[in-house]
Amino acid sequence: MRCLFGIMRKNDGAWERLFEKYDILKRIEGDGKYIISADQIKEFREPRLMTKFDHTVNLPGIFAENSLAILPINRREYMISTFSAYKKFEDASLEICRVSLPEHLQSLSPQFLLSESIALNCAAASGILSDFLEDEEILATVNGRMGSGTFDFDIMTKHGMLTVPVNNSQIEIDAAYEGVNYLSLFEAKKYLSEDFLVRQLYYPFKAWSSRITKPVKTVFLVFSNGTFYLYQYQFDEPRNYNSLRLVKQKNYSISRKIILHDIEEIIKNTLVVSEPKVAFPQANSMPRIINLMEILSGKELSKQDITDKYAFDERQTNYYTDAGRYLGIIEKKRGENGRIEFFLTDLGKRIMSLGFAERQIAFVKEILKHRAFNETLKLYLHCGYKPDTKTVIRIMKESELYKVGSESTFIRRSSTVTRWVDWIIGLIEE
Repeated sequence: MRCLFGIMRKNDGAWERLFEKYDILKRIEGDGKYIISADQIKEFREPRLMTKFDHTVNLPGIFAENSLAILPINRREYMISTFSAYKKFEDASLEICRVSLPEHLQSLSPQFLLSESIALNCAAASGILSDFLEDEEILATVNGRMGSGTFDFDIMTKHGMLTVPVNNSQIEIDAAYEGVNYLSLFEAKKYLSEDFLVRQLYYPFKAWSSRITKPVKTVFLVFSNGTFYLYQYQFDEPRNYNSLRLVKQKNYSISRKIILHDIEEIIKNTLVVSEPKVAFPQANSMPRIINLMEILSGKELSKQDITDKYAFDERQTNYYTDAGRYLGIIEKKRGENGRIEFFLTDLGKRIMSLGFAERQIAFVKEILKHRAFNETLKLYLHCGYKPDTKTVIRIMKESELYKVGSESTFIRRSSTVTRWVDWIIGLIEE
């Protein structure tokens, strides 16, 4: 079997050989599961590289094609089955709460929150955690790697509920904050994704629920482009892995407001440029383009690095790097090893060094240098409602786009125009 998106990755090849050697698919079909040891995995590749799949797009091809997932059950063994192991993020609220850092802090600069731990420190210092957790006298307590203890749990599979025994599996907690009423456990990411591995919340929840008498909250924090997205989940049935329910979702930002006048000034002062000889974008999410730039800040990454390490599949990696190249903020080159590598241009680096509000304004300027986006936004603001697809396509056809010819391509790419303009409109707060 081949990887869904072309080039076979190292994990794909190693897992295919493991499945063939141990007849894993047949064993799962007969027993509903297969337990594989770290030593077995190590025959082909390092286990820590072969078992970390934080999102469904990271799964090897043979897992994705057979609706499989993998969970650790102790320090040396893993269970493979048709687990319902992942959960899609619910749509984030459009409302953003503005916060600020204490004026005396000089070592926490919002535009340089380059790690999950620093982002958590910033969330604590700015009052985000106190507000979201609704607890008193919150203090940072445990974090890092530790043992899970012993517990069993039930999880849904294609063949029904399956009981999974866990005995001192390794868990990792990004941060824990204990207050008067609760212990709140955090999983933090600095990149956007469509879903997450429930185990990252569930195993710590099970471990600490048995060690203390206070209720345990589980919180997923995503930090990108100056915005903190917080999701609090609750396991309604503590023994049931799939019983998590979103209790609360809230967004916070450390930046000034952007108002309609800011956008109108950009439109008035921006000169439209000739279209670059780069594929017109087919990447609908501007936040994910910005998040890709955050990932590239300070380092060059190959397409495979981006695909393997972050919540992209290979097709998305192509689309989003091309969108960055279209805007002149990402470029590519062939590295010494012959691989194509992506990096921020000087313009991209300058934009990423700005404060968050100024950064959004800089992105809007670069987008509106292109006629299709400029004219669509002007029409949107003039009429007070979003132009329909037919109108957007007409504007695109008048914009001399590079190598966009067929009607079907215009239709597909029009969604990017609409979504980027929606993003610009969504920046405006009055």
